[in-house]
Amino acid sequence: MLHFGSLVAALGSYLDARAHAGEWFIRIEDLDIQRNVIGAADAILHTLEKLGMEWDGEVVYQSRRQHVYRSGLELLQQKGLIYPCGCSRREIADSSILGPRGPIYPRTCLLKTLPEGKPHALRIRTNEDWIAFDDLIQNTHGQRLEKEIGDFVLLRADGIYAYQLAVVIDDAEQGITHIVRGADLLDSTPRQIYLQRQMGLITPQYMHLPVATNSRGEKLSKQTHALPVDVTSAVSILIKVLHFLGQQPPVTLLQGDIHSLWQWASQNWCRDRIPKVAARCL
Repeated sequence: MLHFGSLVAALGSYLDARAHAGEWFIRIEDLDIQRNVIGAADAILHTLEKLGMEWDGEVVYQSRRQHVYRSGLELLQQKGLIYPCGCSRREIADSSILGPRGPIYPRTCLLKTLPEGKPHALRIRTNEDWIAFDDLIQNTHGQRLEKEIGDFVLLRADGIYAYQLAVVIDDAEQGITHIVRGADLLDSTPRQIYLQRQMGLITPQYMHLPVATNSRGEKLSKQTHALPVDVTSAVSILIKVLHFLGQQPPVTLLQGDIHSLWQWASQNWCRDRIPKVAARCL
């Protein structure tokens, strides 16, 4: 269900698009079919409707776009960047090198020929190029993927495409110019830019909003038991999100309706007021 943390990203991206006369698209990133909860996507869309958030175009479901991701993967294979990896999680954990951002796969399978029929993932070979971008909130952020991340998976052994590949292809196909999302995805961006460059795609402008955390410093999520958004108090919860993002809604909005709130918010949205931090306690 949509919770406060995910609403922060939704509202921030929605207002940034509307304030700049842009379009706002919704994508249901349901690649991991095994973990999808029946009815959850419809419930999220219903909540957004109740909150008065109107999207442009049709909703895109990643679970229905496997053939598109296959084409993107084949393009990278033709460039000689993809190799199969038959390592188990245990083998990877035992042999990984600890880098500045966590374990790095040591390229065990890069030059290895796997036995025919052995289950395997597909990884992309990275390099030492410095990949940096100027975020509209988090300033300049960069990585050397080979040293800090390692060769990452684009297709899991169970046939599920990786988030990194799917969003890059979807962003390009939808003509996305600005990506507004939570700062928990900040470290994913260099990987996505690397894929964009390898596939000859344009890199959008990025803006990573502060992530909402609980009193223990944990990101609000289903794992930390974040409560669903209460649509019966729509104006109140939206004002709370606006305050979280540093905006300054007048108290008179509490007595108004959703239409009045969105009208004020769209006209007064200010990126410069958004706290320049990666996380904030709710």
